[in-house]
Amino acid sequence: MSSTEFLTRRPIAHRGLHDERARRMENSPSAFEAACLRDFAIELDVQLSADNMAIVFHDETLDRLTDQTGPLAGRTAAELGRVKLGDTSDLIPTLAETFALIDGRVPVVVEMKDNGPRNIALAGAVAADLAGYAGPAAVMSFAHDLLSAFRDTDSAVPLGLTAEGIGTPAFVEHEKALAQSISFVSYHVKALPNPFVARVREELGLPVITWTVRTPEDVAATRDYADQMTFEGFDPDI
Repeated sequence: MSSTEFLTRRPIAHRGLHDERARRMENSPSAFEAACLRDFAIELDVQLSADNMAIVFHDETLDRLTDQTGPLAGRTAAELGRVKLGDTSDLIPTLAETFALIDGRVPVVVEMKDNGPRNIALAGAVAADLAGYAGPAAVMSFAHDLLSAFRDTDSAVPLGLTAEGIGTPAFVEHEKALAQSISFVSYHVKALPNPFVARVREELGLPVITWTVRTPEDVAATRDYADQMTFEGFDPDI
């Protein structure tokens, strides 16, 4: 298997196989376990705690997904680990805890969220957790400085660009990311087809995954113009 073949083998569950009706919140241990049981790859998000630990959580603040308020970055990993996700028994996990749960059963795609001046620390924390993980994994980000910071860790884990947009200004910015020796691209499905994605696949031979696929039209666009989908809200096996 090539270094990135695991990215395209199976559909990728966006923030895990979450379903609030089944009490599985996004980016939760329950959503990750459900994805593993269905043999879906997992996409997840990471932010940095106050004590420089990689935390699996999408938002900058706790307000939307918990009964707490305020910035995630203002709390330590131990404090965050006592916060429930929604009205469930799941607690906010660290990236290391999440890797221990998944344990190589399915591929993991880690999206590093832009933490501004703390991006170097975030990239270092993610790389450190990956250094002790033997399962198939990849890392990606919208933020070019995060890509550069992760590359500077000398991690051998495949690195990808998360991107969106149509038009020359967007494509010029995306081309700059190619200098980071990226191994794949994750592109907004609503922006397909476009010349940048075509060049990445046809000229550079890199795989393209799409985000976030929710409709039959999104599925069709992925099949026509990309190599695998990051999905949400439906069962891609049906």
